[in-house]
Amino acid sequence: MEKKISLAVIKRLPRYYRYLGDLLENGITRISSKDLSRRMNVTASQIRQDLNNFGCFGQQGYGYNVELLHAEIKKILGIDKQYNLVIIGAGNIGQALVNYMNFEKRGFNFIAMFDVNPRLIGMTIRGVEIYDIDTLEDFLKTHDVDIVVLTLPKNNAVKVSKVIIECGIKGIWNFSHVDLKTPPDVVVENIHLTDSMMTLAYKLNNKDCIIDED
Repeated sequence: MEKKISLAVIKRLPRYYRYLGDLLENGITRISSKDLSRRMNVTASQIRQDLNNFGCFGQQGYGYNVELLHAEIKKILGIDKQYNLVIIGAGNIGQALVNYMNFEKRGFNFIAMFDVNPRLIGMTIRGVEIYDIDTLEDFLKTHDVDIVVLTLPKNNAVKVSKVIIECGIKGIWNFSHVDLKTPPDVVVENIHLTDSMMTLAYKLNNKDCIIDED
């Protein structure tokens, strides 16, 4: 049976990957869990526990090979592959995502956008064309699309999600203000920007009452 991994551990992996990438850029080839913990504000024991879920990457008294660990976490996260994405909703959020070039560096390539606004249809954002949403189904059926990004009002998101699932899409990055209900074989990552801002507000007002999660 495949080992079950805590969601809390999975959410920390991108942070490890980012910090290790910074170390590589600064010419650091080895680092101990203790030194890494100081940089990341995560305990050394937590780092070791997290990484031990996926294998033995370090040696006592020797530390971690930064390049090797960076490459292994890249494989674990699945970003050693390329992903084709389309965005449904070419408004401010959709355009901002296309303009953020770091996605391409991580293997996430936007190949199309869709919208209902006739003033946007036919425009290109950093080389990514905006199509009429009426052509969405045909596009999904004739192109290799791994992930669909939804930046729609919540009333439209539910309807559109059903369409893209019927077209075989298995990954949805959802910025709409609704938690989508999908079949078990469809993976959804819900991003609620207002939730994040409200969490920040709570932290600002309750700094001494927060317990870090494992």
